[in-house]
Amino acid sequence: MPGAAVPVFPDRCPDCGTELVRDEGEAKFFCPNTDGCPTQIKGKLVHFISRKAMNVLAGDATIEQLYNLGFVRRPSDFYSLTMEKLLQLDGWKERSARRLLDSLEASRKTGFDHVLFALGIRYVGETTAKSLAGHFRNIDALAAADRQTLLSVDDIGDVIADSILDYFSRPEHLEEIKRLRQAGLKFSMDENTGPKSAALAGNIIVISGNFSVSRDEIKELIEQNGGKNSSSLSNRTTWLLAGEKPGPEKMKKAEKLGIPVIGEEEFRKIIAGDLLQAPESGTPSHPEEKPVQLTLF
Repeated sequence: MPGAAVPVFPDRCPDCGTELVRDEGEAKFFCPNTDGCPTQIKGKLVHFISRKAMNVLAGDATIEQLYNLGFVRRPSDFYSLTMEKLLQLDGWKERSARRLLDSLEASRKTGFDHVLFALGIRYVGETTAKSLAGHFRNIDALAAADRQTLLSVDDIGDVIADSILDYFSRPEHLEEIKRLRQAGLKFSMDENTGPKSAALAGNIIVISGNFSVSRDEIKELIEQNGGKNSSSLSNRTTWLLAGEKPGPEKMKKAEKLGIPVIGEEEFRKIIAGDLLQAPESGTPSHPEEKPVQLTLF
């Protein structure tokens, strides 16, 4: 539009003033001051307590207050919170404080894969954290791994491997892990942790649509039976597990790539050993079934 102002993008972080950077091949600029920028620090704290990480009963507003009062600057500080400190938060009563403290206590039992995800290592998402935890079994083995060893793990490429190496090369991160260990968090897999069957061993599964159970339960079933979850379809995908009203784009891509589509009933029969081979391609065999629950895209 003639006369329209040309937007000027900042070259420095509006919060801490650090010069913004952009990794090669990436579109977005970001603030590299991960340990000194207030926005970055609070973001890491929110990630740490999130449901798929440590599942602590607190939200952004609570983090904001805890940060402003100087009570929390790093994840390990959560485990030094007391009733006395929490009652200083605006509007907080003993009941709210007790709920938070109880959820912090419960988080000490969280599995190593979730703790690893909670650390916030760049590019290490929920699925990657599970792969790393299952492969290395404890944080010490992961921290000691060289680049070649990291690249030998499924779905770990150059970018993720370099990010992990960088993370464990920083003394402040090792010190934080030490503090979290002292707080009682799990940094190794339980001896009995692992797939309960090999029914889905070697299979990579993408899920889409409505199912009779939640997304997390479907993912858990896949992992418990030796399979692997993936969020996107590729030539390596074994099946698209489609419930009611699957995403049309995923269905089109599955057809284009020749990826077999199975329904929830077929999926459960495979797990139970009642169906040795899933349909080769096409749509689920029982589209008339209409279980209702969450939509997975």
